[in-house]
Amino acid sequence: MRAQMMDFPLTVTSIMRHARKVHGRATVASVTLDSARVESPAQEYTWGDAFRRVDQLGNALQRLGVELGERIATLAWNDHRHVELYFGIACLGAVCHTINPRLFPEQVAYIINHAEDQWLFVDPLIVPLVEKLQPTLPSVKGYVLLCDRANMPETGLPNALCYEELLAPEPEAFDWPELDENSAAGLCYTSGTTGDPKGVLYSHRSTVLHTMMIALPDVMGVSSRSVLMPLVPMFHVNAWGAVHVAAMTGANLVLPGPKMLDGEVISALINRYQVDYSLGVPTIWLALVEYLQSSGETVPSLQQVVVGGAACPESLKQALEGYGVSVHPGWGMTETSPLGAYYVPPVGLAEMSAEQQAQYRTKAGRAVFGVEMKIEDPQGNELPWDGDSAGELKVRGPWVAGDYYKLHGTDDHFDNGWFATGDVATIDSDGYMAITDRVKDVIKSGGEWISSIDVENAAMGHPAVAEAAVIGIPDPKWTERPLLVVVLRPDAEAGAGSSAESILESLQGKIADWWVPEHCVFVDQLPHTATGKVSKKTLREQMSGYALEKQ
Repeated sequence: MRAQMMDFPLTVTSIMRHARKVHGRATVASVTLDSARVESPAQEYTWGDAFRRVDQLGNALQRLGVELGERIATLAWNDHRHVELYFGIACLGAVCHTINPRLFPEQVAYIINHAEDQWLFVDPLIVPLVEKLQPTLPSVKGYVLLCDRANMPETGLPNALCYEELLAPEPEAFDWPELDENSAAGLCYTSGTTGDPKGVLYSHRSTVLHTMMIALPDVMGVSSRSVLMPLVPMFHVNAWGAVHVAAMTGANLVLPGPKMLDGEVISALINRYQVDYSLGVPTIWLALVEYLQSSGETVPSLQQVVVGGAACPESLKQALEGYGVSVHPGWGMTETSPLGAYYVPPVGLAEMSAEQQAQYRTKAGRAVFGVEMKIEDPQGNELPWDGDSAGELKVRGPWVAGDYYKLHGTDDHFDNGWFATGDVATIDSDGYMAITDRVKDVIKSGGEWISSIDVENAAMGHPAVAEAAVIGIPDPKWTERPLLVVVLRPDAEAGAGSSAESILESLQGKIADWWVPEHCVFVDQLPHTATGKVSKKTLREQMSGYALEKQ
């Protein structure tokens, strides 16, 4: 028997309609190229103002000839114009294709051409990159520069338009089409660390369901009383859902423009707008902590941060907690929209032993409702949730990718309705999941696995260590042994306290004895991917000579 409830489509348009009617007075503050100073951002307006401009954008896109299903790309930072594009493109029935400008230029060109983008909306700071690529982009009809006329750069880009001039003549009303909830709303490509980048095509339905779930109290718990600042870029996996959830719940939204890695700017924005919730990768929080420690400033309004993209070192957690900030690790991927798991402390944590508390602090959290998880051994056998058995993590759910864009079932990550994440994980009896490594990065020594992440976290506990990475190097006896590669803190004093021997000795008792590396190498910096993660592939290439030397 079928039920008799209304069949109402779950679309990004429904988020916009709700926000403009119910949360029209909530504010959006944005640092842009138009801003002269952080203390006086050029753009402060309400969600109601934003959606009137989105109506203008809808008219403008229609005038440009944008049609259903066409891919419209953005190369932009976290600001109010990018927010308008998130909604205007998707609600028109086109696909909002966010592109990471930090990728290698050839990757950016590949992504644009693979997606067959029709228009590019480009931040002025990114125009030089696009100018170099323009001759290789046959599908692109024109370029819209995200600024006003006063900040319009000189450019040789053909059919280059000014965003504010594009919107200015358009009416502040638009008849938005009714869309199928399963039609595409957004497109984001993986960073392509192995092979070409792969596209993940999000639907309206998946976006709405993801937004609803991350707002739950045991996840982000965002409400109309929240002041939310996404420091994760808006070109990276939907800004982890921050923009959509702010609109849906009526949270005030603070956007740092291109200043996401500037600790001073971040601190100023937090204090100016009383930000209480923020999201970012560990590199961002390291920048904030370093600024706070050097300046003596504090961020009393900041209550919670989400740390994702890479494991959060225990020393960084402790530093943030020292400023009164609750740290919530999260796990996700481009293929999971991105949130798959979120950490909230278990009930009764305070009554647990110090050892038990420490174990929980290393976990990535529990699966969010809507995401199913399992772990499998290399033979495909499902492993128990006992907190010890480690295997490849596989997931499925309504906001998990079922295939890559244009690959039509040819990728082996998709297996009988499950997505193989490439992460090695354990899950305990209460559902808390811990990532122990990447399948491609796991170190197998003497037939047993060593968790590079656990060794890295232990090394980050040393006061002289700013950043650490562990890779496997060839060993004639054990096949592989771990090599610890360290960046020292700028204020680390030379001497025995910051020596390789001191750092390796500090690992004793924190990890299994046979996990402790024999060697520690100091470098000025670690290689990072375009999304801020340590590139183990590049690091292995850089250290290959060391591996050969030690044999």
